[in-house]
Amino acid sequence: MKFQLDEPQGGNSISRHDGSRVWVNGRVHTSSLLVPWQGAVQAWNVSKFDALEEAHFEQILALKPELVVFGSGNKLRFARPALYRGLIEARIGIETMDLAAACRTYNVLSSEGRSVLAALLIES
Repeated sequence: MKFQLDEPQGGNSISRHDGSRVWVNGRVHTSSLLVPWQGAVQAWNVSKFDALEEAHFEQILALKPELVVFGSGNKLRFARPALYRGLIEARIGIETMDLAAACRTYNVLSSEGRSVLAALLIES
């Protein structure tokens, strides 16, 4: 029998989301953000999918996750692979989902103790 805590010790948890807000550790966020498995939640300075640049993914690379769950907004959209080439070269996995699926997947992976980062695009 495996015993596992319902909430990870010292980790971040997404408790709620809707189309324009995400609650992390009980705090509401209304703009794009990066949620690492541990440590401070960071602002992600991108307000529209079409505004994504390579620099946005370099900010993710600096946090050194094992896997990135990219929430592309309210609908599933794939960024150009050239934008996240640095992640690929660093052998960091990236999965793209809509915002709701990304929040759920992040929580599952984080609860398993994975070094996951959610990059959540909230368009304004």
